Amino acid sequence: MDRRRFLTQALGMAVGGVVWSACGGSKQLLQSGDTVASLANNTLVIPDAPVAAAGEIASFITPQSTFFRIDTAIGSTPQLKVANWELRIHGLVDKEITLTMKDIMALPQVEHVITLGCVSNEIGGDLIGNARWGGVLLSDVLKLAGVQKTATQLASTSSDGWTCGTPVDAVLDGRPAMLATSMNGETLTAEHGFPIRMIVPGLFGYVSATKWLTDLELTTWEDFEPYWLKRGWSAEGPMLASSRIDTPRIGDEIVAGEVPIGGLAWAPRSGVAKVEVQIDEEPWRAAEVVPGGTGDTWAQWRTKWNAPVGDHRIAVRVTDADGVVQDEEVRPVAPSGATGYHFVKVTVV
Repeated sequence: MDRRRFLTQALGMAVGGVVWSACGGSKQLLQSGDTVASLANNTLVIPDAPVAAAGEIASFITPQSTFFRIDTAIGSTPQLKVANWELRIHGLVDKEITLTMKDIMALPQVEHVITLGCVSNEIGGDLIGNARWGGVLLSDVLKLAGVQKTATQLASTSSDGWTCGTPVDAVLDGRPAMLATSMNGETLTAEHGFPIRMIVPGLFGYVSATKWLTDLELTTWEDFEPYWLKRGWSAEGPMLASSRIDTPRIGDEIVAGEVPIGGLAWAPRSGVAKVEVQIDEEPWRAAEVVPGGTGDTWAQWRTKWNAPVGDHRIAVRVTDADGVVQDEEVRPVAPSGATGYHFVKVTVV
């Protein structure tokens, strides 16, 4: 925990968003010097991004420039060159292979909007982001080597030696697990993993989102212990359903009368079915869920409140598509993610 808090503070983590998934047609990704440029040959089938209409709700898509960052490369962001980049795939595979960026670009190119969240995100926090990722399906890459049935963990290594362990089932079960080369139509910056990084929907980043990727090993949970598991964090790291209030915020000056309330909610893989708000000890009331999200993204939500003068407490909770309500028990982020309801206390004048 001390190490992770230090990383968060030292790197100045910025506001995040989550992800909606959409599939794209064929794209060409061309190498140009030390960059990976994206040229679309057709129109990608991606739903319009919802807009915030209830005050200062975070945008549905998070710009790369403000997307949160968590890593161990403090003050020494790897500066890789496309021409020299290689990806080794080995271990419990039918044949060991080494791929270049040219090999990656020869595979079918896709785009998916996917939520990426950090296990260190406190309830109501901003270590979560939503972006449109471009690249190739990780399952297509692994098929080139052939995954053996005994493999249970995909161990990935970054160019600076950081290691990550991902459940093989989460990569091969049909979800759009990716090797991403672009973010919101832009080439990845060095801070976000240029030239290529992993993204696996439904999992916290510490078990799924290796940046500056150079090595993939098919192995087992018994035979390899990645970086954060050595430090006591849980192994498989599924993201937890949660929600937050973006408006009003603590310290806002609120005038009695109609007040917009809004924020974000996510229920990884199953999707958001319902968001509810509670004022003080009143019964929970349904909020409007803005259309456009999927099980791989967050959703924006909003409602209005006829606010009377006085001190009040506003809380929020989400219910997923399977009918499971967000966990109310308050638990810290270690070892598998924080739980509890987000609430804000406000004064209405």
